[in-house]
This record gives sequence, structure tokens and C-alpha cells, in this order.
Amino acid sequence: MTTSPVNPTGAELLRSPLLMLAFGFGSGLSPRAPGTAGSLVALFFWPLLLLLPTTQLWLLLVVGSIAGIAICGLAAKQLGVHDHGGIVWDEFIGLWLALALLPATLPSVLLGFVLFRVFDIAKPWPISWCDKRIDGGFGIMLDDIIAGLFAGGVGHGLLVALALWNPSAG
Repeated sequence: MTTSPVNPTGAELLRSPLLMLAFGFGSGLSPRAPGTAGSLVALFFWPLLLLLPTTQLWLLLVVGSIAGIAICGLAAKQLGVHDHGGIVWDEFIGLWLALALLPATLPSVLLGFVLFRVFDIAKPWPISWCDKRIDGGFGIMLDDIIAGLFAGGVGHGLLVALALWNPSAG
């Protein structure tokens, strides 16, 4: 991932709805670990998203992913950087995708958060392949979508294994 030495200011985010979304309502301006900061802010929205019926939640994830291609691509173009570290809309969608695949419990949300961050940071194959070879907004979004699917799948598998190992825990 290429990062820019110049970040937009908070005032620039307020003037640009595109940058405000791309930078996760300002969380991407964090000087350290902007992806984790973005994921933490996305986590605060999760209880509200759980109020939606399941079909509407999945529709929001699909629309948010498609819109994210434009949001992230246009923001990267505006900043002149392929995948600026502060662009975190992809973390929002990736985390929400992981959490949508898990039960709506606090332990599951924490598990999903940790697994998503691990997959997003470690970038095992095919996440790393997508990150290096697919450009534009689609590439920015795709690696986090895959990380979210991996986190949700592994988290689900761990919860099933725990329930099989300890039937009273399920």
C-alpha cells in the first residue's frame, strides 16, 4: 500500500463529503494505525445496523461496497495516491461484512473485529494478490471485502468448533 506524506485536514473533510466518507468520518486521519481507527469507528455503527432486517442489512453492504468503489477510487485520485492509508471506507465495509456473518453477541463482535484486523493487516493470499495487482477503487475495496469474508468464515468456524467441543457453551 502506498501512503501519502500529505493528509487532508479536518477542514478539508468537512468541505468534501467524498473525503469525509473515504476517511471514515475523520478516523482515517489518525496518525497511527488509521485502518484500526477506522474499524473502531465502524464498530460504533454496528448496533444501529443490527436494527435493520437481515435483507436490508445485506442490501446496505452490497450498496456500500459498490459505492465504496467510487468513494475510495475518487478519493485516491483526488489525493494522487493509489491507496492512501487514511482511506478507511473499505475497513468499514470489510468489518461490517465479517460481523454480518457472525452472531450478534459481544464476544462474536470482538472476535470478528480481531480476526478482521488480523486478515487486513497480514494479508494472506489471495488478499495480498488483490492488494498488489488490482488498482483503483475496486482494488481498494476488494482486499477488505475478502478479509471480511475470511474473518467471518474463520470466526464462524471457531464458534462452531467451540460449540462442538463444549455443547453447554452454544
